[in-house]
Amino acid sequence: MRRISIVGTTGSGKSTLARKLGRTLHIPVTELDALHWEPNWTESSPEQLSTRVARIVTGECWVLEGGYSRVRPQIWTRADTVIWLDYSFPVNFTRLVKRTARRIVFREVLWSGNRESLARTFSRDSILIWLFKTHRAGRSKFVTQLAQPEYAHLNVHHFRSPRQTDAWLRALSNSIN
Repeated sequence: MRRISIVGTTGSGKSTLARKLGRTLHIPVTELDALHWEPNWTESSPEQLSTRVARIVTGECWVLEGGYSRVRPQIWTRADTVIWLDYSFPVNFTRLVKRTARRIVFREVLWSGNRESLARTFSRDSILIWLFKTHRAGRSKFVTQLAQPEYAHLNVHHFRSPRQTDAWLRALSNSIN
């Protein structure tokens, strides 16, 4: 397990797991959001994102978290492992609301100097609305894509609950130490 892609819907805990896994395995971690978002919540072009991803995936070891479908083939072709956080909508929604509130209250600086805000949270660009739009469709997409023959080389860890993910990570940590 040296080239790892962590996927799941927004709010599932991809970034948190990526950081923990990176520390455990001593592997660099990259959030796709950091490669995607420019200042003022401007999206990078598809070419820019692809170039940035290419720089990461040519490496010998990495953890990349995020579910951007346009670069997923680029990532999964080089990955040896996919970790899919396939949690229920209530779990993801609760986590997302807590994370968004924390980021707003503490004015956390995100990628390229961006910050979440109440105005953005309740706008048409709302991350909460994004979860409603993508949760169900994301699940079926991952099932279909992971079944494709070009991804048969991937070691897939499909977790349906945070408890299951935490137990796996503890077992992995114990096996290394």
